[in-house]
Parts: sequence; structure tokens; C-alpha cells
Amino acid sequence: MLEVDDKDVDPLALDVTSDINAEKKDKSGTWEHEDLAQVKVKVIRGHKEGITASQFCFEDTRALTSSDDTTCILWDLESGEILRTYEGHTRYVTSCHISPDNTKFVSSSWDKSVTVWDVETGKILWQGFHEGIVTCCCFSNNGKFVASGSDLDFAMNVWSVKDGEQIRHRKNHHKSTITSCAFSPNDERVCTTSMDKSTKIWDFISGNVTVVVKGHINVISACCFTRDERRLCTASWDKQLQLWDVSTGMFRSEGPVTLTKGHEGSISSCRFSDDGSLLVSGSYDETVVVWDAENCIRKLTLKGHTGWVCGVDISKDNKWILSGSKDKTVRLWNIEDSDNIPVVMENKKTMGLKIVKVSCPLIFTIRNSHFIYHTWGK
Repeated sequence: MLEVDDKDVDPLALDVTSDINAEKKDKSGTWEHEDLAQVKVKVIRGHKEGITASQFCFEDTRALTSSDDTTCILWDLESGEILRTYEGHTRYVTSCHISPDNTKFVSSSWDKSVTVWDVETGKILWQGFHEGIVTCCCFSNNGKFVASGSDLDFAMNVWSVKDGEQIRHRKNHHKSTITSCAFSPNDERVCTTSMDKSTKIWDFISGNVTVVVKGHINVISACCFTRDERRLCTASWDKQLQLWDVSTGMFRSEGPVTLTKGHEGSISSCRFSDDGSLLVSGSYDETVVVWDAENCIRKLTLKGHTGWVCGVDISKDNKWILSGSKDKTVRLWNIEDSDNIPVVMENKKTMGLKIVKVSCPLIFTIRNSHFIYHTWGK
């Protein structure tokens, strides 16, 4: 995606970089690093206020961000240049999400609007309105629908992308403010999280809520599905991530797998890699954590932001992490060599992960005194 000089590295991204190499300035993007660092990071500046959401797009060559400065920006990640600034909201923009074909994007705002834009021209195609602040928005995976959530009437709406028609309106969908929404990969369900500490999965076809999960002890701030739709991750202000097996319904009897000891502050955002092997989370503790989603352990902590991290994403090739923060910056982290970082290698040793081969057609994994088995294909 990006060509980077071998010297352009951040100090393992485990500590805030104080040394900035002035020679690496590249328009609005700057490689900020120490010479012997092991994780590369580019810092991109342009927003005038804190960033609320960030997403890779155009085959990971660009990024889309939203901000408290009432704008959204499309960035070129190679140069760090602003390709286009989208102006039209009158108050804070809470979220943004681009369509699968990169031709449109949706944004939500404190001005109570859901706005769909033409990416190339910057024109507003249509706007829909909630009774209160619109806290979240997302495109469906087929690009035909947009979902949004609000705070005043705790409503979830589904809109037609073609003409902005409101297809569904579920007032009091939750008992408190809706904090995030996400379509399932097959677009048959919409997941929402809320300040009422619950996560709901709504069936698009029947129009009914089919799943309600409760496990967190504080506000649930974000959610994301794996591409195979087997697992759902929820992030919370209780500093934990929870992984729910929603494909088999095993969570009903066994509950979630809880990821702890990753963040010291409330978690704001989460995102699975396309292959489901990695999970990325952002937090108000100003860090980004990369998790080994298969073994459910923390892999690497990325430090450098000086404000709340409010949005994260991961590239399709699992080599780059994108993060946006209240410190007004976008950071692009290169983690392709992270398996060779001493702290990552040490974490693997500490985990004590062992694969034990036995005569029966199963593989057994022993981890932290828990016995977990996986079917072994013949």
C-alpha cells in the first residue's frame, strides 16, 4: 500500500515518540520516529478538532475521517494530502462510513442529520433526520442501505441509499442512547450497542430483535462482526472486549470470551481484520491494541496519541493500522514485522500456547489451564 524507507520507524510504538525527524515531512503527513524503532508510524494532520471516526478506503490507499470540527476529510495515505474536505454539517460529526464501491459515504452529526455524500464531487445527495443527536451510522455491505442511531428517542433507523427513504424506524429500540451500529456481513441483521449496557441484533427481514446480549458492566461503545459472521465483538467503557459466538448460539450457555488487560481506560472502538485473525481496539487511554483474535490474547500496544483514540481500522493485508484521535491526528501504523518484536515474542512465551497432537481426529489447545479443542479436518 505504502512505500516506506526502512529507517522510517516508530520506537516499537510502545512509547510516545519525542524525536521527530524533520527530513521525513511529507506535506500534511509526517513520519515520526527514532532510527532503531520497530513499528513505523505516519502522523497526518489537518483536522482542526478531535477526530471521531477513521476508515480505510480505495483499497487501503486512502482514509476517510470525521471530526468535531464539523467536517469529514478524504486523505491520500501515501502523501498525507487532503484530497477533499466535506463541509455541510453545522455541529460535531459523530461518525462516517464509506460505501463498498467508494462512491458515497454517510455521516452522522449533533445537528440531528444523517447525510449521504458523493465522494468525488463532495455534494450532499440527501439528508435524513432524527429527533435528537445522531450518534452513529453505517453502510450495508451491499451498499443499498444505511443504518443510524440516536440519543433522544433511542431510535434506530434504516434508510434507502437510492433516495433517502426511511424504510424502518424503531423508536426506543434501546433504553438509552445508541452508541454504534453495524450490518452483519450478509446484511440480514443490524447490530446496535447502547449506553443501557446491552447489545441487540435486529433481523432485517422479520423486523424483530432476535438476539439481546448483556455481559458488560458499563456503556457498550462499539461492535463489529467477523467476515464469516461467526463472532461478534463488543467494546465497552468497562475496559473490556467481549467475543460472542453468534453463529451457533453457544454464547447463550457459555457466555462470551472476555479480553482484558489490554486497556487502562474506556474502549471506544473495535475492528476485526478481514480474515478474522486480528482484532484492533482504540481507547480513551490514548492507546491502540492489536489482539490475536484466534488465541484471544493481546499482541501489541501502540502508543503515541496524546488524546482519546476514537476510531480504528485495519488494512486488508493486515499490515497497517489506522487510528484517529481527539489529539486531532490520524496515525498510520505499520505492523507487518510485529511478530519479530521482542515484546510480541515474549508475550507468546508467556501465554504458554501449546499444540498437542493426539491419535484421535482432534487438535487440543492448552492455554492458561483451560482445555479447548478444535476439529481437525481429515
